[in-house]
Amino acid sequence: MSTGRRPIPVILDTDIGGDIDDTWALGMLLKSPELDLKMVVADTGDTVYRAKIIARMLEIAGRTDVPVGIGLRQPARDYPQAPWVDGYELARYPGKVFEDGVEAMIRLLMDAPEPITLICIGPVPNIGAALEREPRIAARTRFVGMHGSIRRQHDGKEGAIAEYNVVTDVPACQKAFSAPWQQMRITPLDTCGRVRLTGEPYKKARDATDPVARAVIENYRIWAKAHSWSDAETASSILFDTVAIHLAYSTRYLVMEKMRLRVTDDGFTVPDANAREMNVAIDWADLPAYETFLANRMVRPVVRLA
Repeated sequence: MSTGRRPIPVILDTDIGGDIDDTWALGMLLKSPELDLKMVVADTGDTVYRAKIIARMLEIAGRTDVPVGIGLRQPARDYPQAPWVDGYELARYPGKVFEDGVEAMIRLLMDAPEPITLICIGPVPNIGAALEREPRIAARTRFVGMHGSIRRQHDGKEGAIAEYNVVTDVPACQKAFSAPWQQMRITPLDTCGRVRLTGEPYKKARDATDPVARAVIENYRIWAKAHSWSDAETASSILFDTVAIHLAYSTRYLVMEKMRLRVTDDGFTVPDANAREMNVAIDWADLPAYETFLANRMVRPVVRLA
């Protein structure tokens, strides 16, 4: 999806504030010179809570030029990173905050002078709603997602499962998988479910002095405490969503396969000759090299485009 040396314009649609990997992914995106971040939209559950995490991260990064969108509001009970935004109000964010994040996303996609890459790293109720409101967005947009389980699941275990980002909102994911995007790439659990930082790569990220890297680790420690997770000082949890950030501009380290996939009504992602074709990161060519790359990327300075 790279267009040469010019950064690729992207929108991030994220359920940040649930699993900690979204926070790592946002941090990674902010460190990626290959990408030009145009907007971050909170998706799934309590999207105001999620938007607060996004806004505070962008403030720390010095990227308040990036608008924050509040996605569809849904019931939620899971707030593992709430202490990190305790007392933080969206009204203090110096940049734009869109109450209707879905509409703001549609307008940005429709008005852009060139195709934007939509990176989706959670369930996609926002995307389902956007496609219903304005179906024409798909033909103007490239889609990158962290979705599905084709041949393997978490930690490389054989066998497919109904993956969380799919099964949480099956109808929305079915819409996204069948939409006529300009291009479509996904990283299913087959690849993203195997990414963990351990040893020296993790220590490098954990001990970084960069403000964004420190914010990521602060959130990880809060998340770990909420989940009675004991490994926060020695290793990361699975960093699923970072692979989607990488996939937005590169297939390096990955084995890609063109596949026709559909989402079943019970949330499985299965081959179907009648489904649309997409590029799937089905395996790793060099997972240790990617993990080293990720650790190095997390400690570099934030990218600020002119």
